[in-house]
Formats: sequence, structure tokens, C-alpha cells
Amino acid sequence: MASDKRNARKNSAPDLENLGLEVGNKPPQALDVEESVLGAMMLEPSSVDQALEGLEPECFYDPRHRSVFEAMLELVKNHVPVDIVTVTSKLREKGNLEIVGGASVLAGFTEKVGSAANLEYYIRILKQKAIQRDLITASYQILKDSFDDSIVVDELIDKSESRIYDATRSIARREVQDIGSILKYVVADIEEQQKSTGLGGVPSGYPSIDRVTNGWQPSDLVIIAARPSVGKTAFALNIARNAAVDHHMPVAVFSLEMSCAQLAKRLVVSETGLSGDKIKGSIKLEDYEWEQLEYRIRDLSRAPLYIDDTPSLPVMEFRTKAKNLVKNKGVRLIVVDYLQLMQAPDQGKGGLREQEVAYISRTLKATAKELNVPILALSQLSRNAVQRQGSGGKPVLSDLRESGSIEQDADMVIFIHRPDYLGLSENPEDKEKTQIIIAKHRNGETKDIDMVFRSEQVRFMEPDDTLVARASIPSAMNPDFE
Repeated sequence: MASDKRNARKNSAPDLENLGLEVGNKPPQALDVEESVLGAMMLEPSSVDQALEGLEPECFYDPRHRSVFEAMLELVKNHVPVDIVTVTSKLREKGNLEIVGGASVLAGFTEKVGSAANLEYYIRILKQKAIQRDLITASYQILKDSFDDSIVVDELIDKSESRIYDATRSIARREVQDIGSILKYVVADIEEQQKSTGLGGVPSGYPSIDRVTNGWQPSDLVIIAARPSVGKTAFALNIARNAAVDHHMPVAVFSLEMSCAQLAKRLVVSETGLSGDKIKGSIKLEDYEWEQLEYRIRDLSRAPLYIDDTPSLPVMEFRTKAKNLVKNKGVRLIVVDYLQLMQAPDQGKGGLREQEVAYISRTLKATAKELNVPILALSQLSRNAVQRQGSGGKPVLSDLRESGSIEQDADMVIFIHRPDYLGLSENPEDKEKTQIIIAKHRNGETKDIDMVFRSEQVRFMEPDDTLVARASIPSAMNPDFE
């Protein structure tokens, strides 16, 4: 599949030679270095593994050199040693020997080899030139599309970001590390954790959850899933609010379903204890309630909480925005509401929705890892969770909607289960009972946690927690309120 994408890029790419002539420059290339690398591979077996680890055929600018490298790739795949004889034979078999210049040209490559110790440096040069060429190609395609009025601007931005990302992706490749150096880092981290009396990650604000998770951990992708209207957004907002207001940690919320104003009103309801009807204006606020509102939202208004309500947000645009927020605002936690509303790059005519969702979940996980911050992504559940018999309606991992890759990519999967909402309990006392089900936890235990959901307050609470215990909300009945 990767080779198909490369071929598609090749077919649609401009002629770099002609493009270079147009702007008065030659495309970035290092033909002598290409010949030295190929010569080293034919002389020294260890050079073959080193070159194959760091290079791809596209790293060679000269098509003849690319053909030689591809012949070497085939030899390695077939477990045949690479030397001047086997490479010559493979090129002759493929009908490419005369195209590359014959056996004498191959022999000339071996004469241009300096020191095998320089091979790593040569490989870096070829990768750099290849990245430069890819950036030129991407820039040309962006320029060409920018003049096309038939392309929607949002689509243009999405494609442009994807092209730049693809061109620079090879830079992010990490070297293999020995266990000794890794353990040094791990022991230092353990020592740091021992000194700390708090959580190792971003606190959720719920002790029962934090005891299991030790806070939301850096680089983790956490999926919070439930059926529609069960309280996914309310739960995510409560978590974002707790981190930003109570712990002063910068949090970013990407809301693809609700506007900034709608989210802010929900936060106001949760923060003030006033009913949603009064905040919406259905019921008028009393004077003392205005004072209560202004008093209670003071901390919220100063909190480092950032909201982006771009609808149908392209996943590559999300990646760019998230990167800027982490760099410029110091964001420690990212919330996405919700995953299925994000937009994946065009998968072609044969692209299925499952493939798009898989691409989105992979990108979210890669972004969390790259930025080293936890990402909480909300997700819909399929109807199977409601229709299943004999399990009390509890959702399971297979209920994640539209893609099994969500389960695969996630470090943690959390379900919100409300039996009364699903019609599974007629007991009035069960009306507010909610279960937070940690169904997958890559680095810890799975557990069902009992909680209470106050729908009129848009707030999730611990069972032994009350509004009075959490915060003393001033009211007309409180004579101490000023």
C-alpha cells in the first residue's frame, strides 16, 4: 500500500528537472554521493544493512542509480548476497543493465568509495536532498492548487498540510537505543516520581479515576465513548475544567459539534449551580443570582482553557493547531469532541469510512506521542451496546463505532454507562447513578467506577461528593454572601 502511494505521488509529481530550469536552479542532488553509497553496498556486506535502514529508492535522484538500488532491494528480499556480480545479474534479468550503463559503470561505482566509516554521513546527505526535493514538489503542487478556484479553501489547507507533513515525515525517524541508555532515563524518571507527592500525569479531578490512572499520562490517547446524549461532552468538559481551574494546567478543547458559546454556557451552569433554563434565558435570573454568577465564574474566566470550534476539522489542521498550542500556550491536555466528526484526507474513490476513522485515530495517537501530551478523544458507540442482552447494557470494546483501529490505537478506553438513561432501571434512586468503565488500560488495571451525574448541573461527581462539599455556592439564603 505504501508503494502504491509512492507511485501515485510519482505520477502526479512535476518534472523537477524542468521545474528547476524554470526558476534557474538545479534540483537538490548529490550524484557522486549516490555512486559512493551504491559502490560501498557492493563492496561491504555491512554497508547494505546500514543503507537499507536509512534509505528508500526515492532518495536517489538519478533514475539509473535508483534502478541499481531497487535491484539490490530485490536481492536482499530473496536472501541473495549483494555484490557486483549478483547486482549485474539482477539488472540483466530485469532488462535494466544497459540502461544503467553496463557492468563497467557498476565497477566504476566501487572505485569511488572512500571510507566505509563515512557511509552514515553519505546517507544523511541523500536523505536531506530527498527531503528538499519532496518539499519542492509539495510546494509546486500547493502553488498549482492555490490558483485553482474550483478547490475549496478548507480542502486546499488540508491537502497542503498533508503534503508538507508527508515530505518531512522521514525526519522524525528515531534511532534504535540500547537498553542501558533507556534504563538510565527510566530510573531518573522513577526517582523524580518518588520525590513527587502528586500525580504523575494531568489530574482528572476525580480521586477514584486518578487512583487508577495516576492522572492522564503524557503521549496517551484516551478514548471516552458512550451512546448519544449520555454525557460524553459534559464528562470531558468537567475534566478540562478541573485541570484548568483547580490545577492551573493549560487545556485545549477542540469542539466539532458545539460552538464556543454553547460550551461556555455549559461550563457556567456547572460552575455556578444555576439551572440550564436560567442560563439559556427561559427563566429570568434574580439579582442575587446575577451576583452568584459573577462571583462563581471569576476563576473560570482566568483559567488557561482554550476552545476551538471549527466544524468538520481536518485532522492535519488539528495536528498543526495542537502543535502551536503546546508550543505557544504550554497546553498539557487536549480534548477532541468528537473523533467521528473529524475529517480525514481524501482516501480516493475506494476509501471506506472505516479507513478514514482508522487514519484519524492513528493520527491522534501519533500527535499525542509527538507532542508528549495526553489526548482525550470522544467517540460514539454503535447500537449494539443497547441491543445486547444479558450484560446489563454495558458497552464492550467491540461497540466502538466504525473502526476497530480505535481500540487498537488507544492506550485507554473509557465508557460512560447510565442504566436509567438506557431504560434498564426503573428505580428512581438509580436516576443519577453512572458508571465510568475503564475497559482498556494499557499501563494499568481496568475497573468500573461508580459516579453520579447531575444532569441539571451538567456535572459528574463522586458518590460521596455533594455540591456543598465541592464548593459553597452563594445564594440569597446565605447571609455571608457579599
